[in-house]
Amino acid sequence: MQISWFAGALLAASVHAGDVSHQPPVLSALGAMPAVTTTTVRSSLEQRDIRAQLVPRRYTTLAAEIEAKINRVTVQEGAAFKQGQVLVGFDCSLPQAQFNRARAVLAGAERTWAANQRLAELNAIGKVELDVSQVEVMKNQAEVAITSAVLAKCTVIAPFSGRVAEQRVRDQQYVQAGQPLLEIIDDSTLELKFLVPSKWLAWVKPGHAFQVLIDETMRSYPAKVLRVNARVDPVSQTVKLVAAIDGRFPDLIAGMSGQVDLASPPADKRITP
Repeated sequence: MQISWFAGALLAASVHAGDVSHQPPVLSALGAMPAVTTTTVRSSLEQRDIRAQLVPRRYTTLAAEIEAKINRVTVQEGAAFKQGQVLVGFDCSLPQAQFNRARAVLAGAERTWAANQRLAELNAIGKVELDVSQVEVMKNQAEVAITSAVLAKCTVIAPFSGRVAEQRVRDQQYVQAGQPLLEIIDDSTLELKFLVPSKWLAWVKPGHAFQVLIDETMRSYPAKVLRVNARVDPVSQTVKLVAAIDGRFPDLIAGMSGQVDLASPPADKRITP
C-alpha cells in the first residue's frame, strides 16, 4: 500500500511539472515588445539634431603680389577695417625709382617724336626715322605702364569691409610674391550651413524662418533660409541649406556652432497653390 501511494504521488508530480499551462507564455511576452517599423525609423531620423556652423558671408586670404620688405601692417588680428583701407604697405623705393626713370625716358622720346614731326612737315626727315621715333614713344609708354602697375602693388587694399581673422606677417619682414599676409572675413552677415533630410524640401523654402541655439552663448537667435543647394546627396538623402542670422548680434562670431530648431509647418500649409 505504501509503494502504491508513493508511485501515485510521483506520477501526479510528473504530470503537474509537464503541464504547459504553467510555463511562461513566450509568444505573449514577445507580442508585448514595441514593434519596430519603417515609420518609427523615419520618425527617429527626422528628430535627429540638426547642427549648423556660423560662417562669414565673404572671406579671403590676402597675399603679396611682389617680392619686397614690409614697411607696416596697419591692422592686427581681430581689428575691423573699411573697404579701400590700406592694410599692408611695402618698401617700394626700387620700383619707384624704376617708374621715375621710365617716365623720364618717355618724356625724351616724346620730344624727339615731336621734333621729327616738325621736320617731316618741312620734308627734312625721312618717313622711317619718323616712324622709329613714334615706336620709341610707344615702347616707353608701355614701360611706364609696367612700372606703374608694379608700384600699385606696393600696398594691399581691403577688398571689402570686415575684420582680420589671422595675421601671418609682421613689420620689416621680407616676403615673396604669393606669400599669404592676412586672412580677412566679412562678418556683417553671418551665415549658417547645415544638412537636412531631402524630403524636407517639400516645405523648406528660401525665406523660411527658424531659431538656432548657439552653444557658445547658450542663446537662441532668429534666422532665415537663404539658399537650397542644387543637389541632393543620393547616399544620405540630405541636402545642404544656407541660412543667415536675421539681425546684428555683437556676441556672435564666425566659427561658432549650434543646434537648428527647424519646425515643419502644419500639413495643410506645406503645399501652396
